[in-house]
Amino acid sequence: MSQHDLGLRLPPGATAQLDAFLALLLQWNQRINLTAVREPKMIVRRHFAESLFAAGHIPAGATTLLDFGSGAGFPGIPIAIARPEIAVTLAESQNRKAAFLREAVRSLGLRAEVWAGRVEQMAADRVFGAVTLRAVERMPQACRVAVPRVRAGGWLGVFTTHASEDLLDGLPGIRWTESLPIPGSRQEILRMGSAST
Repeated sequence: MSQHDLGLRLPPGATAQLDAFLALLLQWNQRINLTAVREPKMIVRRHFAESLFAAGHIPAGATTLLDFGSGAGFPGIPIAIARPEIAVTLAESQNRKAAFLREAVRSLGLRAEVWAGRVEQMAADRVFGAVTLRAVERMPQACRVAVPRVRAGGWLGVFTTHASEDLLDGLPGIRWTESLPIPGSRQEILRMGSAST
């Protein structure tokens, strides 16, 4: 998948950072289960490409982003690499995954922080220009928790499928504007919505 397909131009040094992140992910994945996908080419095609696709569709002007349920750092870490103007918060409640995320942020020198807890436990006034959710359990419920974290006029980006898309309809506080097919997938989409002002 080319940069043109992803809808963004990577900044200088980004490819080296992505390579370093993949190496770190493969190393840690031997000790803790970060991702069920083990083959490097599949990790790049599935996790990296989808995350970079999201990075290319976060509207200009978003300066902060919350990656809700970051897990192994997707899409948050590739977004932090591809869009260094965005300060990324990686929210992950599982301690071992949060430790991996802290190591990734430190070793890659990213403009990002790790919130090692549940999003519900953040201070109520912590809001973001964009919030992303990908591979989160109980997605409709998670989206309801995520909406108050999107600042007025900000964006919510949800990785879902055509089959599950209707579960997000009627989500209070969000006006869905786009359902973007993820390149290389027949079913998966990135659904983008804006928060009520």
